[in-house]
Amino acid sequence: MKLSLSLRLLAGSALMLGLAACTGGASTGAAEVRTTTRPEGASLLQQVRSAGQVGDELDVQPLRDPRVEDLRADATTAEARSDFAGAARLLEQAAQYAPEDPDLLQWQAELALASRDWSRAETLATQSWEKGPKLGGLCRRNWTTLRIAAEQRGDAAAAALAGERVAGCTVAPPVRL
Repeated sequence: MKLSLSLRLLAGSALMLGLAACTGGASTGAAEVRTTTRPEGASLLQQVRSAGQVGDELDVQPLRDPRVEDLRADATTAEARSDFAGAARLLEQAAQYAPEDPDLLQWQAELALASRDWSRAETLATQSWEKGPKLGGLCRRNWTTLRIAAEQRGDAAAAALAGERVAGCTVAPPVRL
């Protein structure tokens, strides 16, 4: 998925450059906003998601409601198109079926980051952490989201504290003989 999203972003950038070349390099203010906003949102998502990559650790996934899974699949498609608002709407619908799902809450927090809604990102990441396992990839994503939101708000102390908490999320699985 990371590679696929990166390739889409590169293709989109190449298309925008090609369109600018066809019009003699002139661009509108709206086009400039789109090209600077989308990569930044995608970049923020990439930072959080790379922190949540599962390594050599215990990772338990709950059974999911099929209705929620369909909405999650649609949200993944919308996000791949950089339609962060559409993905957020789909996740809001999914949250109606599973309001306590920490993974859905975290995903909503990440989309809030992409939309530069720092306060909402912090609220949702905190709710996800409170309802989640407090370890593993989801925990790292929670604290990375909180770190980025604090950095963007200019709160260096909160960002440093959140950055320190990321390391405490990794717990090695039990040794099996």
